[in-house]
Amino acid sequence: MAGGITDTGELYSPYVGLVYMFNLIVGTGALTMPKAFAMAGWLVSLVLLMFLGFMSYMTTTFVVEAMAAANAQLRWKRMEKRKEDDEDEDSSSGVSDSDVLLQDGYERAETRPILSVQRRGSPNIFEITERVEMGQMASMFFNKVGVNLFYFCIIIYLYGDLAIYAAAVPVSLMQVTCSVTGNHSCSVGDGTKYNDTDKCWGPIRRIDAYRLYLAAFTLLLGPFTFFNVQKTKYLQIMTSLMRWIAFILMIILALIRISRGQAEGHPSMAQLSGIRNLFGVCVYSFMCQHSLPSLITPISKKKHVNKLVLLDYILILAFYSLLSFTAIYCFRNDTLMDMYTLNFTNCEIINVAFIRYFLGLFPVFTISTNFPIIAVTLRNNWKTLFHREGGTYPWVVDRIVFPAITLIPPVLVAFCTHDLESLVGITGAYAGNGIQYLIPAFLAYCSRKDTQLVFGSGTVNKHLSPFRHTFWIVFVLIWGFSCFVFVTANIVLSESKL
Repeated sequence: MAGGITDTGELYSPYVGLVYMFNLIVGTGALTMPKAFAMAGWLVSLVLLMFLGFMSYMTTTFVVEAMAAANAQLRWKRMEKRKEDDEDEDSSSGVSDSDVLLQDGYERAETRPILSVQRRGSPNIFEITERVEMGQMASMFFNKVGVNLFYFCIIIYLYGDLAIYAAAVPVSLMQVTCSVTGNHSCSVGDGTKYNDTDKCWGPIRRIDAYRLYLAAFTLLLGPFTFFNVQKTKYLQIMTSLMRWIAFILMIILALIRISRGQAEGHPSMAQLSGIRNLFGVCVYSFMCQHSLPSLITPISKKKHVNKLVLLDYILILAFYSLLSFTAIYCFRNDTLMDMYTLNFTNCEIINVAFIRYFLGLFPVFTISTNFPIIAVTLRNNWKTLFHREGGTYPWVVDRIVFPAITLIPPVLVAFCTHDLESLVGITGAYAGNGIQYLIPAFLAYCSRKDTQLVFGSGTVNKHLSPFRHTFWIVFVLIWGFSCFVFVTANIVLSESKL
């Protein structure tokens, strides 16, 4: 219905939710991981990968817990409102204490605990049935400064993500299709450099081809921004299958070369100079926290949602490790490409043209699947930023304005430039760190404190994180702030050497 904050959409099974999360996490970051592994050394890379995967899983459970607490508070507000309306029908005298809560969510200490309400009301007060985006959770649990910092962080990250995606797809298509010679696809990995003004097809320059592909990309995937993420359900399932095929193909092809004695890689155990790049790649490769409300809420059965998420992380960690280890032993460090799939576009590696093109265009499939999910997440956060209690949006604002301000800026950035290296650095190192570590930890801490204040100390959140001790929240916060200092110091030191 137009005017609401967000819609839950069509429900799907837990296994479809697992597919969605796998698709969201395993994106372009996975394809840049082999080179990052080679530059940092296999032992350091494996330890850091496992540690950052564990940290990401922990903060994912924090977000799920905060979603359940937010659902409980929204449900309680409605219960109290209905009770107040019933009392007003019986008597027109006085104002109930619950008005204080409805006017200001931070004055809950003046209201009575909900424990009695919970006993005679719904036993599933913490059931996740409404999609509460991270922006709305920040508004519920953070003060004004915290809310503003949250939106600054999430908007930078999501706009950066969309701009990178909008540029990466047409760039990949341009690289594959703008062939100067008939066997250009065999020489993609030979280090040849091309200018945007070089010819592509006849009078069409490479930059013209890029912008044509950008227009097609926008027309094909842009409309998903105006609907729910569930509209891409069958596309997600299909591309997930293609994703498994692509990863398995690259792993098998690398293993075949190793078994034939054609392996060229001799990776070192540790190279400290490569840790900074590896850290950025790993943070980006495990990012999903910002889209969890869109993915978790429509799952029909959430009893074992934390186990489902853990299974996803184990599968992803296994894929990352297997892909990276086969890559660094199969190829020399100096021949590994930034985008690992380009190592398989050389005829000396694989002489089957279909497989070369399939792997060369694989990033297009990955990004195209993620783009609608990221766009819908940003759109919903814009909606919650301007939402007021009890208010609704006109149809034009809800269905046209919010999707438009979500889609147009990143497309304009991608139209103007496809050199987004500096944007990627800022997005991953700072906004990504905040979204994956700091925001979930603060959400867990504030939601627990708020829940005890409103519901009483004896109430237990059914989706409470396995990492329920305060130590884990403090640990994540210290780690997140340390990463900020580490990345900033490395950037300053790198710039001072230039």
